[in-house]
Amino acid sequence: MHEFKGMLYKSMEDPQIDLTEVENIVRLLLELEPQSDPIWHYLNTQNHRIRGLLEKCSLDHEARMETLQNEMRERALSDAKWRKIQLQANEASNDGFPNTLGDADVLVESQPMDAVGEEFDALRGKYIRRLTAVLIYHIPGFWKVALSVFSGKFAKSSQVSADANAITNAKSDEKVTDGRYSSHSIDEVAGMIRNTISAYEVKVQNTFRNFEDSNILCSYMSDAIKEIFKACQTFEAKESAPPVAVSALRILHSEITKIYILRLCSWMRSCTEDISKNETWIPVSLLERNRSPYTISSLPLAFRSIVASTMDHVNLMIQSLRSEASKSEDIYLLLKETQESIRLAFLNCFVDFAGHLEGIANLVSQTRANREDMQNGYSYETLEESLDVLPGSVVDTYQKLLMVLSNIGYCKDELSYALYNKYKHIWKSRGRTDDDTDIRDLVMSFSGLEEKVLEQYTSSKASVIRNAVVNYLLDSGINWGGAPAVKGVRDAAVELLHALVAVHAEVFAGSKPLLEKTLGVLVEALIDTFLSIFSEQENKDLRSLDANGFCQLMLELEYFETILNPYFTPDARESLKSLQGVLLEKAIESVSEFVENPGHARKSTRVGEDFSDERQGSVSPDDLIALAQQYSSDLLQTELERTRVNAACFMESTPLDTVPESAKAAYASFKGPLDSPSRSYRSQQSIGSPVYNQRRRR
Repeated sequence: MHEFKGMLYKSMEDPQIDLTEVENIVRLLLELEPQSDPIWHYLNTQNHRIRGLLEKCSLDHEARMETLQNEMRERALSDAKWRKIQLQANEASNDGFPNTLGDADVLVESQPMDAVGEEFDALRGKYIRRLTAVLIYHIPGFWKVALSVFSGKFAKSSQVSADANAITNAKSDEKVTDGRYSSHSIDEVAGMIRNTISAYEVKVQNTFRNFEDSNILCSYMSDAIKEIFKACQTFEAKESAPPVAVSALRILHSEITKIYILRLCSWMRSCTEDISKNETWIPVSLLERNRSPYTISSLPLAFRSIVASTMDHVNLMIQSLRSEASKSEDIYLLLKETQESIRLAFLNCFVDFAGHLEGIANLVSQTRANREDMQNGYSYETLEESLDVLPGSVVDTYQKLLMVLSNIGYCKDELSYALYNKYKHIWKSRGRTDDDTDIRDLVMSFSGLEEKVLEQYTSSKASVIRNAVVNYLLDSGINWGGAPAVKGVRDAAVELLHALVAVHAEVFAGSKPLLEKTLGVLVEALIDTFLSIFSEQENKDLRSLDANGFCQLMLELEYFETILNPYFTPDARESLKSLQGVLLEKAIESVSEFVENPGHARKSTRVGEDFSDERQGSVSPDDLIALAQQYSSDLLQTELERTRVNAACFMESTPLDTVPESAKAAYASFKGPLDSPSRSYRSQQSIGSPVYNQRRRR
């Protein structure tokens, strides 16, 4: 009898046993041993079998991973032997081309390593799929049996004959009548399933965290999440799983989804750092940048691709979370936390990229400073760098700074708005009023960076302009205390203008939207440099300025002002007025000194003599201004026409309605009235300036 009962219990462990057979075996066991609980034994057996299947999946997975690791190790050894054979062959042949074969070996070795990473992730994906399949195919049937047992359906569906029921003892008959085959409860079975789900959770979470970041955009992780979601849908069907198991699986799906989203965000930021280390300095085509006026490199486009790819994956995941959030308060709170993490990661990714662009700009500026400090021409490092330059890439450090400025401007004006507006729905709730604080802060951060890098560029160019001004004032071969007669704009003035023409061409090609701002800063620097040099040389080379020198400088300043008028800022105009005042004061002092002490003064020019003779010792600012205006009226328009090619770039990049009539006339067949912006200054200055009134009182 004992052996017969053991055989019956053993038969219930058969995974292929039919439910009808289970009912018959249970009835027989109850007849043989009324105090026993065979149905609970059956339920425990089924639960252990499901847990055993999960463990078998784990063992199989570990075996497959170990096999793959061994294959990878053997592959590495084989590659090492092959490289050794090639190296020995190269040394023996002495062909003189060992480096070429060596480079090929490196490529041959690196490709399988990437493939192995995907092979490992493929095994991990299969492992999660097999674990999930165990739940999908076994838990619903197990739970339905438990429900039928504890609801009485199990007894009613019995196929045992009426004669067998008749011989059942009273206690057993009472169990059948009440529909109870076990002294345990359905909640205990639900606890069994919950423990099985817990074991599944641990295995899935550990495996999911082992997925390689390099394959994060592949389908391995997203497919694993889909498998878990499939299990959730299966468990949600009627009488497929206890509510506690359904809730646990939903939370697992949400947590795994959150882990994947956070890993995507982390990968996005790490990839941003990686691509920032590989600036090629090759400008992209107009079509590639969607006809943007910024001459950018491929770096912002690579950044855009990374952010877009990441956020597209995040968008799919967040939609899944939204569908689950309506079913659980815990999942809703998890959704809100995840959305906030996504928002911060998105914004911080842009901030990180801005920081990388700033680092690139600082490195370029430091490189330029180091090269300027070199005294022996090209160094070994410079030659080595030149060998690494890619075809079509920018080499000049000033042009590199402009490319960085274009990259910053492109992110500020175009990329940040485009990506923010495309993906802001991910973290914003429906029906919520848009708050543009984030995008404003983002644009402000890029604007601040733009100012920093632009200052680096303009500071460097200001030193170039200062050298040009020094050549113009001090090294042009003219003695300002005994200047020759004014015959027009000197070649030195045109050469000084060429310094700004070069900057105009460079900025126009490298960062066109910043042209007006850049030249505005440099025009201010130009006028301030004039003032600075006059202050420095007041008692040296510029200690004297006769009438001809004054008129020459005033003519050329008006020439500069007319051509560069579109880029004159209010500060530049104020500085120009101060400069004209300094020139006038210096000229009055010099001419008065000559009139009062003709024997101690240098020999004057013919114009200076005529001017002093006519005034007979009395010199007023109005007289000097009138003389300068006369030269301007006679010569300025002619000089603008003569040098129109030199000034053409400033006219072509500026709307005609912002250009003075004199320059406009010179550019368009030079017809029309002559009206320079500085004329109003001279008429006002001659009337009310304290400096000039003081001279009159003398």
